[in-house]
Amino acid sequence: MPRKKEKNPKQCPSCGTIVSEPEKTWSLTSPLPDARGRITVTVMGSFHCPECGYRWRTVISKIKVGGADVEIEGASKKKSIEAKTESKPEIIELDLESILEEED
Repeated sequence: MPRKKEKNPKQCPSCGTIVSEPEKTWSLTSPLPDARGRITVTVMGSFHCPECGYRWRTVISKIKVGGADVEIEGASKKKSIEAKTESKPEIIELDLESILEEED
Protein backbone atom coordinates (compact mmCIF):
# COMPACT_ATOMS: atom_id res chain seq x y z
CA MET A 1 0.00 0.00 0.00
CA PRO A 2 1.54 3.37 -0.97
CA ARG A 3 2.27 5.97 1.67
CA LYS A 4 0.22 9.14 1.92
CA LYS A 5 1.88 12.32 0.76
CA GLU A 6 2.73 14.57 3.67
CA LYS A 7 0.73 17.75 3.34
CA ASN A 8 2.09 21.18 4.07
CA PRO A 9 -0.19 22.55 6.82
CA LYS A 10 0.30 26.09 5.49
CA GLN A 11 -0.94 25.21 1.98
CA CYS A 12 -4.55 26.02 1.14
CA PRO A 13 -6.46 22.78 0.42
CA SER A 14 -8.73 24.64 -2.01
CA CYS A 15 -6.36 26.57 -4.31
CA GLY A 16 -2.85 25.51 -3.18
CA THR A 17 -1.62 28.95 -2.08
CA ILE A 18 1.01 28.94 0.68
CA VAL A 19 -0.09 31.05 3.67
CA SER A 20 2.77 32.51 5.72
CA GLU A 21 1.39 32.42 9.27
CA PRO A 22 -1.75 31.11 11.01
CA GLU A 23 -4.34 33.59 12.25
CA LYS A 24 -4.63 31.81 15.57
CA THR A 25 -2.82 28.97 17.37
CA TRP A 26 -3.76 26.90 20.40
CA SER A 27 -2.60 23.72 22.08
CA LEU A 28 -4.41 20.53 22.98
CA THR A 29 -3.04 18.23 25.67
CA SER A 30 -3.77 14.52 25.58
CA PRO A 31 -5.35 13.32 28.83
CA LEU A 32 -3.70 9.90 28.63
CA PRO A 33 -0.01 9.08 28.13
CA ASP A 34 1.20 6.77 25.37
CA ALA A 35 2.83 3.36 25.95
CA ARG A 36 6.17 5.01 26.83
CA GLY A 37 4.60 7.31 29.43
CA ARG A 38 4.76 10.49 27.33
CA ILE A 39 2.05 13.16 27.18
CA THR A 40 1.23 14.49 23.70
CA VAL A 41 0.78 18.24 23.24
CA THR A 42 -0.71 19.08 19.82
CA VAL A 43 -0.34 22.63 18.46
CA MET A 44 -3.25 23.52 16.17
CA GLY A 45 -3.58 26.50 13.83
CA SER A 46 -6.39 28.35 12.06
CA PHE A 47 -5.54 29.65 8.56
CA HIS A 48 -7.25 31.99 6.09
CA CYS A 49 -6.29 31.97 2.40
CA PRO A 50 -5.79 35.49 0.97
CA GLU A 51 -6.47 34.28 -2.60
CA CYS A 52 -9.74 32.34 -2.36
CA GLY A 53 -10.92 33.18 1.19
CA TYR A 54 -11.01 29.53 2.33
CA ARG A 55 -10.56 28.93 6.07
CA TRP A 56 -9.16 25.72 7.57
CA ARG A 57 -7.75 24.29 10.78
CA THR A 58 -4.82 21.91 10.87
CA VAL A 59 -2.14 20.39 13.10
CA ILE A 60 1.01 22.51 13.08
CA SER A 61 3.17 20.28 15.32
CA LYS A 62 3.07 17.61 17.99
CA ILE A 63 5.32 17.44 21.04
CA LYS A 64 5.62 14.27 23.11
CA VAL A 65 6.97 15.08 26.57
CA GLY A 66 7.87 12.78 29.46
CA GLY A 67 9.85 9.68 30.16
CA ALA A 68 13.50 9.83 29.12
CA ASP A 69 13.13 11.88 25.93
CA VAL A 70 11.20 14.62 24.14
CA GLU A 71 9.95 14.07 20.59
CA ILE A 72 8.91 16.96 18.32
CA GLU A 73 6.98 16.33 15.11
CA GLY A 74 6.71 19.34 12.84
CA ALA A 75 6.02 19.95 9.16
CA SER A 76 7.56 16.77 7.67
CA LYS A 77 10.30 16.78 10.32
CA LYS A 78 10.68 14.53 13.33
CA LYS A 79 13.22 15.33 16.03
CA SER A 80 13.97 13.38 19.19
CA ILE A 81 15.90 14.88 22.10
CA GLU A 82 17.34 12.67 24.81
CA ALA A 83 17.01 14.00 28.35
CA LYS A 84 20.22 14.41 30.27
CA THR A 85 20.61 11.92 33.07
CA GLU A 86 20.94 13.59 36.41
CA SER A 87 23.88 12.65 38.58
CA LYS A 88 23.11 10.99 41.87
CA PRO A 89 23.20 13.33 44.85
CA GLU A 90 26.09 12.99 47.26
CA ILE A 91 25.13 11.08 50.40
CA ILE A 92 26.37 12.57 53.66
CA GLU A 93 26.43 10.25 56.65
CA LEU A 94 26.46 11.66 60.15
CA ASP A 95 27.47 9.75 63.26
CA LEU A 96 25.31 10.90 66.16
CA GLU A 97 27.77 9.68 68.78
CA SER A 98 30.60 11.84 67.43
CA ILE A 99 28.28 14.87 67.32
CA LEU A 100 27.20 14.31 70.92
CA GLU A 101 30.85 13.94 72.05
CA GLU A 102 31.74 17.27 70.45
CA GLU A 103 29.01 19.04 72.47
CA ASP A 104 30.45 17.86 75.81
